[in-house]
Amino acid sequence: MINRVLIRVKVVQALYSYVLTRPDRTYEQAKNDLQLSFEKSYELYMYLLKLIIELTDLQDRAIDDARNKYLPTEEDLNPNTRFIDNWLVKQLRENEELNVFFKDKLVSWQDEIIFKRLTLDKILNSDIYKEYMSYEKTDNATDCEIWKQILKQIILNDEDVEDKLETMSLFWSVEDIDTMGQFVIKTIRRILEGNDNPIMPMFKDDEDRAFGEKLFSRSVQIMDENNILIDSFIKSERWDKNRVALMDRLIMCVAVTELKYFESIPTTVTLNEYIELAKEFSTPNSGQFVNGILHAVCKNLRERGIIAKP
Repeated sequence: MINRVLIRVKVVQALYSYVLTRPDRTYEQAKNDLQLSFEKSYELYMYLLKLIIELTDLQDRAIDDARNKYLPTEEDLNPNTRFIDNWLVKQLRENEELNVFFKDKLVSWQDEIIFKRLTLDKILNSDIYKEYMSYEKTDNATDCEIWKQILKQIILNDEDVEDKLETMSLFWSVEDIDTMGQFVIKTIRRILEGNDNPIMPMFKDDEDRAFGEKLFSRSVQIMDENNILIDSFIKSERWDKNRVALMDRLIMCVAVTELKYFESIPTTVTLNEYIELAKEFSTPNSGQFVNGILHAVCKNLRERGIIAKP
């Protein structure tokens, strides 16, 4: 599920791309690219769920190959199949929504044999796996917990995985991987709880679905107006408005748009979210700079009666 934190990131990124490429790219093209970025983020969520199945199938084939080798050992002939018999994997394998999603997909994990082998090796050599395989018996909760820990400690905490995902799609960034990874873990919890629809939707509700497009559209429409307001609070003796980082300016423009047009979002939420974006995506001094300007803008908008929300 694409939450509002990730939506804000993608809106700022879309606006940045739009400003840098206009007039070669139209507003409609930029808006379509924003929608595509949402779809690709959701695709990553589904691919991470599918990866659980793919890694299990790879180990299943390895066990089968060991049984059929020329001189199999006793362990080869009588392997511990707990990992490949995992209850959670069975639920994912039989999930109709997941199967339908991948039915006509051209991109898959099938061609990523080396990546899957290396990832599986890290799992098989981990203490998490060894402890799981040593249990006298397991239940559904244990079968879910092993995959939650594999995701947290191995897959989502591995630079090789991060690099591979980023090469698979231009739309899959670190932010997407972190966010979708957390929703995969939440999905595992929903499966264990017996939720009839454990696969999460792309957006929580229609309001969230419309949030990104509206925020982007409004930001484009009033960008000049917002820039004039922002410039009025840049102290010339400390900051040259012509040298303010473009990313800082666009983050503040989107923040001001949200302050003005989204009454249900408290000002503190808006301010905190965009200050954090500045810290993460712009210059080392951006967080402090954006913090000061946005608080001054917010105070001004309140004094002029443009916003009245808390």
